Amino acid sequence: MTLSPIAPGRTHDPQEHAPAAKPVIAGRSPVGRAALVYLFTVLPMVALVAAVPLAWGWGLSWLDVGLAVGFYFLSGFGVTVGFHRYFTHRGFKARKGLRNGLAVAGSLSLQGDVIGWVADHRRHHAFTDKEGDPHSPWLFGTTPLALAKGFFHAHLGWLFSRDRTNAERFAPDLLADRDIARISALFPLWTVLSLLTPALVGGLVTLSWWGAFTAFFWAGLARVAVLHHVTWSINSICHMLGDRPWDAPGKATNVWPLAILSMGESWHNLHHADPTCARHGIGRGQLDLTARVIWVLERLGWADTVRWPTTRRLARLTPRS
Repeated sequence: MTLSPIAPGRTHDPQEHAPAAKPVIAGRSPVGRAALVYLFTVLPMVALVAAVPLAWGWGLSWLDVGLAVGFYFLSGFGVTVGFHRYFTHRGFKARKGLRNGLAVAGSLSLQGDVIGWVADHRRHHAFTDKEGDPHSPWLFGTTPLALAKGFFHAHLGWLFSRDRTNAERFAPDLLADRDIARISALFPLWTVLSLLTPALVGGLVTLSWWGAFTAFFWAGLARVAVLHHVTWSINSICHMLGDRPWDAPGKATNVWPLAILSMGESWHNLHHADPTCARHGIGRGQLDLTARVIWVLERLGWADTVRWPTTRRLARLTPRS
């Protein structure tokens, strides 16, 4: 499969720097919303811990495995293709149906509503690994203790901050999109559907409450927990360990063991060197499943003006010596 190029676009995201008049932080999250963050962060983690004894001889069927894998990639590509490469960085243009579908699919990951996710990530690029970055692991120093604290903050701790990134500054385009604003406001509904749809399928296929429960556990809670930790690893591990072949703002790295589970997001160094590029894994053997999905969407006519890594585009970047 060959990824077809187009003329190179800008190497830096036009959405990264918004009008300075608007503040970075838009107040504090309500207590109820903060409590839900704790619930849907901790509960899947507990399920992931419980998954080991459950898998040891009982409580796991091939149906559960199939549902978990299917929902993992559905919600995962919703984040990588949709929330990240399309909504945040505009790495391609999408038809209306695809745009709305990607917003819903990404919401099934339980990583927050699309507007909040995009605002946080654009803020991350505006202040990469500096003060203002919501989840840099380098904010506390370089001693072993400071790095341990930074790793926890980047991986998980930042989620519990009640400071809200100002969407009016970082995502005004999405706030102005009625469809996306509506999908974003319906995030509680997508959360319920993400957890209960696997249970419904499992129950109907097996005609049992036990089948519904195990599908809910594996394709709902455990699947969400694994996807959470893979996504969080891009914020933590991929800013601390790995290769840095390109000169880029901050300390973003490539970490190859995460490539498949992250669907290509762990080729993170190129992404920070060229944020709007639709493909992150450009080297030999750098599998990027998200770029393959975008290629298919382009072939189907659902996406166009894809910003592929052409020779001219890459020539604008600076390799690290």
